[in-house]
Amino acid sequence: MHSMLLPCSVLGVSRCPATSQRSTTWSTFSRADSNALASCSGRQAPPACFGAHITAQRRDITAGSLPVKDVTQSYLSEQDLFGEQQLDTTLQKYSVQWYPGHIARAERQLKSQLKLVDVVLEVRDARIPLSSCHPQIPTWCSNKPRLLIMNRADMVNQKDQQEWSNYYGRQGLSVYFTDANAGKGITKVSKAALSLSDSINKRRKARGLQPRPVRAAVIGFPNVGKSALINRFLSRRVCESAPKPGVTKQLRWLRVGGDLDLLDAPGVLPMSFNDQIAAERLAICNDIGEAAYVDSSVAAVLLERVRCLPTFDTIREKLTQRLLLPFDDSHTGEDYVSQLADLTFQGDKEQAALRIINQFRQCHLGKFALETPKDVRVQR
Repeated sequence: MHSMLLPCSVLGVSRCPATSQRSTTWSTFSRADSNALASCSGRQAPPACFGAHITAQRRDITAGSLPVKDVTQSYLSEQDLFGEQQLDTTLQKYSVQWYPGHIARAERQLKSQLKLVDVVLEVRDARIPLSSCHPQIPTWCSNKPRLLIMNRADMVNQKDQQEWSNYYGRQGLSVYFTDANAGKGITKVSKAALSLSDSINKRRKARGLQPRPVRAAVIGFPNVGKSALINRFLSRRVCESAPKPGVTKQLRWLRVGGDLDLLDAPGVLPMSFNDQIAAERLAICNDIGEAAYVDSSVAAVLLERVRCLPTFDTIREKLTQRLLLPFDDSHTGEDYVSQLADLTFQGDKEQAALRIINQFRQCHLGKFALETPKDVRVQR
């Protein structure tokens, strides 16, 4: 068990249900993304209500304005595709709170600017394609085309990438895997966005208007690589980019050549987020600020999650080699964090937990996705 340093309780879960009968404290699950998340198979239990809210802080955000709105085509939302869903909450815990600062005002500005764009480039973390989907994006996009970009593809093996491509392909959605830091996959995304130009300007011509560039908004959670992606589009460093959430603070328009205008937006978190499984995985992948969670709780969740992956034996071997402490079947995630703390950090669980989390973030445990299409459960 852990006690939070933040104003919310942490009640523990420590084992995959296939290997343990430890008790769990539940929280509610709400995903407008309509992708059902499941950590691993197991029995269900009644949830207890839990909510987390954003404390908005005032901050001025400037954004360019464009005069014309064009709607180019409609698309099927994932909610339309998947219908009713259910989540196995076996590993759900109360371990993440939100401290988004400027996000509330940024969201209002973003929704206003989205009325002006032709296409939305939704950027997700390829390691957690479900958890890194903002639940409100399908609503914000309305009937605008949306390109799904899985960034950090360099941290996920080809097998996992192909499984997700096949999964979304069956739903009629195209996925673009990118490595924004190395510039891989950027050309395909750019061509897909620019392919809308002919239809946009054909309609403008029919209305007696001059041609104009395609307007695209780059949106997603914090630290999924949006600014790095834009820098690659521009072939120069224009947007501040760093491997931590919250670097981009304001909205602004940027022109790529003469054919594409990009809206760079801060990472936006939901105003209220009850999905603790997704929140934990965002924390594991460093996609939300470190002030929102306690490392020891997140590290324990990470260990329990990898235990349920098909490549667990390889992951466990690498973990043991790196930390010189075997992760035995008898260990819970919390046990392992505590033992590593006693062995290496004089009992400091937070330092031990950060060491474990960094093994995953730096790919020392291998390249793999924390979520797979097999985690999705659809109730028809």
